[in-house]
Amino acid sequence: GDAGAVERVIALTRTSLTVRAIEALDQAQFAPRCVDVLDPKTLRPDDITMGKISPACGRAVTKWWEMATDLAQRGKVAAIVKGPVNSEAIEQGGGPAQNAVEPGKTYLFLITGPLRVAHLTDHIPLAQVLHEIKLERILKLLRLMHASLQGWGVAAPRIGVAGFNPHAHGKEEEAEIIPAVMQAQREGITATGPVPADSLFRQCIEGQYDCVLAHYHDQGHIAVKTWGFAGNCALLLGAPYIRLSVAHGTAFDIAGRGIADHASMHEAMRTAASLASGRGFPSPPLKGVLAASQGTR
Repeated sequence: GDAGAVERVIALTRTSLTVRAIEALDQAQFAPRCVDVLDPKTLRPDDITMGKISPACGRAVTKWWEMATDLAQRGKVAAIVKGPVNSEAIEQGGGPAQNAVEPGKTYLFLITGPLRVAHLTDHIPLAQVLHEIKLERILKLLRLMHASLQGWGVAAPRIGVAGFNPHAHGKEEEAEIIPAVMQAQREGITATGPVPADSLFRQCIEGQYDCVLAHYHDQGHIAVKTWGFAGNCALLLGAPYIRLSVAHGTAFDIAGRGIADHASMHEAMRTAASLASGRGFPSPPLKGVLAASQGTR
């Protein structure tokens, strides 16, 4: 990151913190109320104008992401938590397109309190989703969900599988979803379904499941954002290291005003620390904690 930018925000928010710019990870002290910033000196102070797209900032973000990824791949850090980025700035700076999900390899896993949802598909038209609901694809994701949660400290993950059609009655359920669930069960995976989607997410919130497999973007996103918009975070399931991000954009319209909601970043960091230490998912924050931040962005 940029130590100067962090100092600028600390001053803006009148927070009692100090900043230490470091050149290597082993220089970090992790001292209370001190922010260690691994700063490659990519930016100049006049490169940053809050709320404005900047190619220089786009190039810097690409550099910082490459550094973080390298550290994670070499096992130097246990997890990465990514803040919101502006794709246009990155592209103007010559960076690669920010498409985190690789179809069939990595999957979006949204978390909001007790509701955790993996998505079989992401940004594709609904008409195309029909062609993606296949036994092997569903089974592959179920295996990945089971293995990932076990690795994070959930000993016996309980997975609820959403139906695709109303009341989970249709040819997709009969030909693809039910056989996938049955095969997963034969492999020792505690998978249940297909469960009608209008009931499944509430059951997960109530503790009947540890996570849910949704088949398409809006099926999972609507449930997650309805339950708790503030405090959402996103995990990239299938990545070779723990990788989380906030579940919101850059909100340039309020940049520099000191009113942005920190809840999503806070939850992403809490979740990353808990999963990396093998303690499973952290306890959901008290509703009052999130309610205090409602209305900000």
